[in-house]
Amino acid sequence: MGRVIAIALAGASLLGATSLGGCSSMSWDMFKSDPPTVQVRLESNPPGADATTSLGAGCKTPCSVSVPAPDAPFTVAYALPKYQSASIPVNVIKNPGDFTTPASVTTDPNPVFAELQPATPPKPVRKPHRPKKPKPAAAAPAAAPADSTPVAASPFPDPNAGTR
Repeated sequence: MGRVIAIALAGASLLGATSLGGCSSMSWDMFKSDPPTVQVRLESNPPGADATTSLGAGCKTPCSVSVPAPDAPFTVAYALPKYQSASIPVNVIKNPGDFTTPASVTTDPNPVFAELQPATPPKPVRKPHRPKKPKPAAAAPAAAPADSTPVAASPFPDPNAGTR
């Protein structure tokens, strides 16, 4: 009986190998797995900012996006009207796994958080201060004698007034 089973198994494997060998359109692509994706949580203060990853995915905070796990770090850019924009770097951590644990991909930080600062309105431009030119004096009186008293119209006392 053992001989019959061995012959039957050999015939079945020969038949399977022949049918697969004749099929040249078979592709090994069917055995490849999809590239791993990573779920990234995006948050901001204040909420409602437009968050866009450098990988293309984006949403309005708070939200989550699923991105294909890149080989290098990427960034998340945040934009909100009346606030300064912000860009946060994100590192990708790939754990290859072993016989007991599967491979995994994580990001640091997760969640990716941005504290958006209010945009300061531009300060008004002030014109530089230019000193005013003195107005030309009214017709100056003819040369006054040296010992004459100062003109009464002057609000300042004569500095030479009692030194003679």
